[in-house]
Amino acid sequence: MAPERYPQLELDSQLCFPLYAASRAVTRRYADLLGEVGLTYPQYLALLGLWSASAPLTVGELGARLSLDSGTLTPVLKRLEGAGWVSRRRDPEDERRVLVEPTAEGWALRERVADVPQRLVEGMGLDVAELVQLRQLLDRLRTALG
Repeated sequence: MAPERYPQLELDSQLCFPLYAASRAVTRRYADLLGEVGLTYPQYLALLGLWSASAPLTVGELGARLSLDSGTLTPVLKRLEGAGWVSRRRDPEDERRVLVEPTAEGWALRERVADVPQRLVEGMGLDVAELVQLRQLLDRLRTALG
C-alpha cells in the first residue's frame, strides 16, 4: 500500500525552503566577504545599525532595529568591543541602560567594508529592478508576519 500523498507538503511546493536556502546562501557569501576584515555577519549587522544612527544607541534600541533580543546581541557587542570597534558604557541618565557606539576604529572599518554590498550583489544574478522588487517583497513579508 502506497502512503497517502499530501501535495501541500512536498518540499518543492513550500515557500519556507527557498527562503531558508537563499538566506543561508546570502549569509554564507557575506561571511566570505566579511571574513577578509575579521567580521562575522552578526557583527556586521550590529555595526550597520550603529553606523546609521545619529547618536549612541541603547542595546535595546539596537536590538529592536535588528530584531534581536539583548541575550543574542550582547555577546556580539562584547566581541566588537574586544576588537576595539565599539564602546559600551552605562547611560548616565539611566544606569540600567547600556549605550553603544562605534569607536574611531569602528568608523574606519566602515570604509573597509563599504564595497561589501556591491560585491555581494555582483554574484546574485539579479538586475537592479529585481533586487529592488525582492527587497520590497521581503519587507512586506516581514511586516505582515511582524
